[in-house]
Amino acid sequence: EAMRGPSAWSVADRELMAAFVSTVNECTFCVGAHTATAGQAYQDDAKVRSVLTDLESAPVEDGLRATLRMLGTLTRDGEVDAEDMQEVLSAGVSPAQIEDALAVCAAFTTTNRLADAFDFELLDPEGYAAGATFLLKRGYR
Repeated sequence: EAMRGPSAWSVADRELMAAFVSTVNECTFCVGAHTATAGQAYQDDAKVRSVLTDLESAPVEDGLRATLRMLGTLTRDGEVDAEDMQEVLSAGVSPAQIEDALAVCAAFTTTNRLADAFDFELLDPEGYAAGATFLLKRGYR
């Protein structure tokens, strides 16, 4: 539901959030999988790499940047405060979008830990690309 349910965030945005949270959590498998999926969804691998390398200079809208910044704080520190939320709201993100982003963060913080605990097999770029094509066609079932 967090990744493919109704949301003002695009599928590409939510896949980017998954890749971003996975990067903060240093989950190699999920970074590879969701970087590839976000790149295909946006049809812009460079944009995705830019966000994961340097969020502040990446070519994304202010609302998405503020949301990713907040998700990074939550993922690293385990909490956010009213000031963090006010920054996201001030960037034009709705409360419903914040809830959706938090759902993605919760889903991937859990998934990252499972992927690492079960030592998910790392794939080559072609394997991640094939998985991304499948996720974008079939979703999460």
